[in-house]
Amino acid sequence: MLSLIVFAPAVVALVLAFLPATTPARVFVGAWIATGLVQLALVVAVWTAMPAVGYGFVERRAWIPSAGISYHLGVDGLSLPLLALTVVVFTATAVFAWRETRRPKAYVTLFLALQAVCCGLFVALDLILFFLFFDLSIVFMYFVIAGWGAGARARAAALKFFLYTFLGSLALLLGFILLFLAAEPHTFDIPTLVAANPLAAGGPYAGLTLLAIGVGLAIKTPTVPFHTWLPPAHTEAPATGSAVLAGVLLKMGTYGFVRIAMPILPASWRQFALAVVIVGVVSVIWGALVALAQTDLKRMIAYTSVNHMGYVLLGVGAAGLVAGSDEQARQLATTGAVTQMVSHGLITGALFLLAGSLHERGHTYQLAAYGGLAARTPRFAGLFAVAAFASLGLPGFSGFIAEFQIFTGALGAAPIPTALAVTGILLTAGLFLLAMQKLLLGPVRIPDAPGSPRPFGDLHPSETIPIAALLALATVIGLAPRFLLDLIEPASRALNELVTR
Repeated sequence: MLSLIVFAPAVVALVLAFLPATTPARVFVGAWIATGLVQLALVVAVWTAMPAVGYGFVERRAWIPSAGISYHLGVDGLSLPLLALTVVVFTATAVFAWRETRRPKAYVTLFLALQAVCCGLFVALDLILFFLFFDLSIVFMYFVIAGWGAGARARAAALKFFLYTFLGSLALLLGFILLFLAAEPHTFDIPTLVAANPLAAGGPYAGLTLLAIGVGLAIKTPTVPFHTWLPPAHTEAPATGSAVLAGVLLKMGTYGFVRIAMPILPASWRQFALAVVIVGVVSVIWGALVALAQTDLKRMIAYTSVNHMGYVLLGVGAAGLVAGSDEQARQLATTGAVTQMVSHGLITGALFLLAGSLHERGHTYQLAAYGGLAARTPRFAGLFAVAAFASLGLPGFSGFIAEFQIFTGALGAAPIPTALAVTGILLTAGLFLLAMQKLLLGPVRIPDAPGSPRPFGDLHPSETIPIAALLALATVIGLAPRFLLDLIEPASRALNELVTR
């Protein structure tokens, strides 16, 4: 089942590659949408049949046995929500791309390949398989940014993205090799490494291993000070690329912490948990402050991603600080961190699609170029307002559920850092309220072409449907989160038991 979910997009991409480039664009986009819907049905089937604890739908085959490498797939309460998020975001992006006409064959096949490797990463249970999907996502996203961005600046942003994240992947590979050498017998299998706990004694070797893995994952997340590739990559990428980058690819970093760093290196995680908390809080405040200063809508949304990923680090770091003491606090912090990954993917994905819709009409992301859009484009205004309130963590949306759990779980272990992180919510509220005031209120103001007003219509159905669907799911999680929390909480409990060993 999992192999079918992972490789279905790759198979469709291969079939589409044999069609002539003159084939109507909607044939390619329609195939992409259909693939996403099939994947979504398979993910729902997996969700309903998941065991209460442990991995489900496990597949394992020998791959390179002499090097301890296997084709090993499986899902649990930490990975299945992110697999579902991946399929939802890609399917919404496919619907949004319904009107895409720029080289549709290359565009769709590239996104389908990216969709396959993103799904593969969240079900991989072998470090080398994880690394393979991790690296391929960098390559495919590079071509998305460089090929469908805005000229030379897009190519420069794509190169910066590639160099930063590829450097992170090399650090990650170094950490994986150090783990392999520490295990007896040598293996890259994640469950085997978790059970063996080869670096239980801690020490410099374990610290170096955690540092290598942590740097690789922090660059991908990204956290301060490894975040500088993110704003140009988002600004120059097409809207669909930005939605996937924020909604899915950033989660590869944070997911790596809960899947690899915490359970395989528990002693070192407890030792350096305070450092993780501090990095998380700095990312929360720095991301919000810099976002507040932006005049470019897309850069503003990009910096809020740094802010929101900081909350995830606060949660997983706090789970290490309270290890051995308050079990409920540990579970709340970890569950909140995973929920925040899902929430951020849905809400920020919608925000980037909204920004792309605005740019398609006005050809600029500058906030000062727009005003009074609530009167001119009510559908855009309504969805943007919902997305903004969801992103700042208003009750009734998924962000509130996630942040409430993180703060509640972290407060006892790290009261001062947690109190500082709460100010990030106030800053986020301020920046989104200012953005709504500039974009939606006051007299109508749109960027005009010389000589005559530029047509500036409201959202098309192909834009409204995916954006509304993402925000609707964020609202469902905010109002009735039990279907998600019932899956995450047992896995969080098991993870924290491993961290406290």
